[in-house]
Amino acid sequence: MPSTASSAAVSTVVVVGTGGTIAGVAERADDHVGYKAGQLGAQALVAVVPALAERTDLVIEAETLASLDSCDMDHGTWLALRERVSTLLARPEVAGVVVTHGTDTLEETAYFLHRTLELAAKPVVFTAAMRPATALSADGPQNLLDAVTLAARSGASGVLVAFAGRVYAGADLRKVHGYRVEAFDAGDAGPIGVMADGRLRRFRPWPEEPAHAAAAALPAAGAWPTVDIVTSHAGARGGVIDALVAAGARGLVIAGTGNGSVHRSLVEAARRAEAAGVVVRRASRCQLGGVVGTRPDALPSAGMLSAPQARIELLLDLIAAAR
Repeated sequence: MPSTASSAAVSTVVVVGTGGTIAGVAERADDHVGYKAGQLGAQALVAVVPALAERTDLVIEAETLASLDSCDMDHGTWLALRERVSTLLARPEVAGVVVTHGTDTLEETAYFLHRTLELAAKPVVFTAAMRPATALSADGPQNLLDAVTLAARSGASGVLVAFAGRVYAGADLRKVHGYRVEAFDAGDAGPIGVMADGRLRRFRPWPEEPAHAAAAALPAAGAWPTVDIVTSHAGARGGVIDALVAAGARGLVIAGTGNGSVHRSLVEAARRAEAAGVVVRRASRCQLGGVVGTRPDALPSAGMLSAPQARIELLLDLIAAAR
């Protein structure tokens, strides 16, 4: 739904809604936990931010792609979002796209688009909220305003995240807190910049588009190989890996302790999985830091990728190998 804009408007930003807490509704304004996510469409989210309607230099469109609690995000929605965003970015008048999303799996969806979307030097800006739209101090409206401002910025590019006054590269994002409004971090990379009084203070360059076959078609979600994540912990049982392999896993990411160390029972089971043709990667269960270095006898390392990111990389590798 376009906003009111003068004929002098030179660009368009499209807000694509996928659900999440930012679109959540609770019965009480003081309830930040017992809400239902994904109840409001993108048009409703835009409508409650007066500063967006006041933009005379910008046309704002809003559409709803999905209405999910992001803990239920699925591969089919990823593919639909990739296709829709690609179509929108191809429109010459579109300066950028904003995607509203739940915080729980935002880092996964952002990384998937970072790895598979041909951006054509335009930004895709994710945003979200930790409090539902009905909260007394909802954080969604300001986050959405910042995201639209960023998406309309000349020269911005890459998959970005505007959240709690900070701007992150989608490839660096980690959710590090389950309740506070400052829920995200980017580890050693740090934020790209901060939003201050409606303007971006940028600290480092925009993210580079990775080398990948972005234009290559991905198969339907039902044809994707199964890749699971197993967490190493005290008393871990290798039978978990055996069961996943028996259930059809083609790839496994082990989220190891510390710097990617893995319980010996999981290592033994992982070697059995490799012998059966399953591809294994080793990440860290720590939110920040990744896996530095390796021992000669260690399982293959995912490097600085988080376990969810390593899972996406392994999915893409297996899909490419099957072509």
